[in-house]
Amino acid sequence: MRFNLYVLTSIVVLLSGCSNVDVSATDTNIALKGQWITEADEQVMLNPQTSGLKHWRGKLLSISDGSADISQRRQLHVIDPTSASLAPEVMQMILSDSVKNSCFAEYLSFKPDFEAIAVDPNDDNIVYIVTEDSRSVEGLSAKCAERFKNSGSTPFPSLLVRLLIKDKNTVEMTHVRPLQFDLKFAIGNYPNDGIEGLAFAKNHQLYLALEKDSETKPRIFSLDITKDFWDATDFAKLTDPQLLLPEFEAGNHPINGMDYLAVDGHDGFLIAAARNDNQLWIIDLTKHKPTTVVDLTFLAPNYDDSCDKWDAMDNASLEGVAVIGDTVWLVNDPWKARYMRNVVCESSRDKYHRMAPLLFSLPVDNEWVK
Repeated sequence: MRFNLYVLTSIVVLLSGCSNVDVSATDTNIALKGQWITEADEQVMLNPQTSGLKHWRGKLLSISDGSADISQRRQLHVIDPTSASLAPEVMQMILSDSVKNSCFAEYLSFKPDFEAIAVDPNDDNIVYIVTEDSRSVEGLSAKCAERFKNSGSTPFPSLLVRLLIKDKNTVEMTHVRPLQFDLKFAIGNYPNDGIEGLAFAKNHQLYLALEKDSETKPRIFSLDITKDFWDATDFAKLTDPQLLLPEFEAGNHPINGMDYLAVDGHDGFLIAAARNDNQLWIIDLTKHKPTTVVDLTFLAPNYDDSCDKWDAMDNASLEGVAVIGDTVWLVNDPWKARYMRNVVCESSRDKYHRMAPLLFSLPVDNEWVK
């Protein structure tokens, strides 16, 4: 079943379901009741450092970054949204011969820092992921380092990787291309604040969300994934669609997850997770409507009768967004430095210690897209 939703206004109103609830996004803080993601042994998921979420064949696909437990790296995780349980199969990544012969083989075969995920809208056997890493040019030959030194950002460029799901146990990295920002975009060199969101919209347009640029502003860029896109191995040059993002006077306000919301007769909207702000941003791709900001509060369950049934989380850190029909699914990325601050009920301490993520959901509000 879907998770219940609370709307926090001057009073707390309990809602019995979320599919037909009309929630104003402009004057309401929405509290979401989460569910621990569990593995096949029914234990909570062990430190996946969740870095993306997308709809796939009625399920949810997720991916881990390079700081996850070794048992979670370089694989796709399949989550049943109705139970928040993981499929038992391990969808491990392997390198194709062409990727093995690329400049980035050493990096991709060792400990790549994968961030964000998108399923090809024309073929759900194909999945895109992107890297974000704090290394310099380590792992690149002198020739490759020279060839790809002008990324417009970090010395070691972000990589867009194409995956082919071959069966329940094997996912092949078939292609890889480094990404290039025009210098006029003024991205700056922030190795650990790069691309954290991917979403396909109409006409095979891929949108990429950047945590921050040289002015600490979040940015969204795009790529036209043409039929011959993967025939090349040189830089894929990003464009700036100049979407209307919220403006801030100070501070970091990164986007850490993103998905596309289709609307009939419209170019659609991007739903972005603003991790630091505990918000969703509903971004109009036509640029006619200012971004709608949805404030969120996250509740974690307890299973100890001596504790409250739900605890408000001190830090959730959203890192994945997936749209399935009229429901938005969200997953958090346990922040190692702060996750233990969430412990209120002692019986939940081990779940936080394992850096286990939670799955949340809320309904699409018609007010977002009017």
